[in-house]
Amino acid sequence: MNEAKKRSLLIVDDDKSGTMVLTHILSPEYIIHAAENGQDAIAAAKKHTPDAILLDILMPEMNGYEVLAALKGSDETRAIPVIIITGLDNAEDEEKGLTLGAADYISKPFSPAIVKLRVQNQIRMRSYIQAIESLSSIDPLTGIPNRRSFDERLHLEWGRALRTGTPISVLLFDLDNFKNYNDTYGHMQGDVMLRTVANIFAQELKRAVDFVARWGGEEFIALLAHTDAYGATEIAERMRMQIENAVIPLTDGRATKATVSIGINSQVPMPNDSVDDFVRHADKALYTAKAEGKNRVCRHGGA
Repeated sequence: MNEAKKRSLLIVDDDKSGTMVLTHILSPEYIIHAAENGQDAIAAAKKHTPDAILLDILMPEMNGYEVLAALKGSDETRAIPVIIITGLDNAEDEEKGLTLGAADYISKPFSPAIVKLRVQNQIRMRSYIQAIESLSSIDPLTGIPNRRSFDERLHLEWGRALRTGTPISVLLFDLDNFKNYNDTYGHMQGDVMLRTVANIFAQELKRAVDFVARWGGEEFIALLAHTDAYGATEIAERMRMQIENAVIPLTDGRATKATVSIGINSQVPMPNDSVDDFVRHADKALYTAKAEGKNRVCRHGGA
């Protein structure tokens, strides 16, 4: 199997012989990471984000149940399926693990066939869940995140900016005269324009902390973490020009053009600030850009 396509597993066991046995069983199909104690396991899970974790229960200092609770209590690791591996064979121990969020149980001594099948089942299940989550968070027309996905990212980045005292900016885009464009060229051609604009936005916002989504209809929205008003305005102007210069082909071989109006709001969040007001101020700036002639950038609280 191609290394780039291999799934990864994290094996957590203070018994090196147990880790060696599991590695021998699973390494032909998976990339293996290992940890010998609870703290290292939590750190490794956050670093590698494995597709599944095989977790021993009987470990010194921090037992498997405590590790499991910590993994399920963190946004970074909550979704990773955890398979408990243990020599304990009573119903109470199994019930405790499942109650804490374990996905499955494997008893020692290991049956290689059972180990492989249970790992495969959990990875297959996670793939299904990821596919469903992806479909529910992506706009099907443009292929970029949708409003629901943006709302989730907004609250995450807002909280981070609030904790760190760093600036955050939001850009709200509206295609100018889009209704007229649809009436003139048809809705299928309107879809071509929306996809073209979405691709430009996705290409221009390249930082890992940048996030662009379709807000609805002909509106798009971008979230720029660690970005003040000056930086946001510079980015917005660059994107406005990219849209203005874009050539949008028609099915008959002709080409059309588009322009976009952009409203910006930037701030360093304070404890009593409202995230809804943060976006609403950008919407007001967008309204100003439309009222002042379109194809322009307006910033809340400034030109």
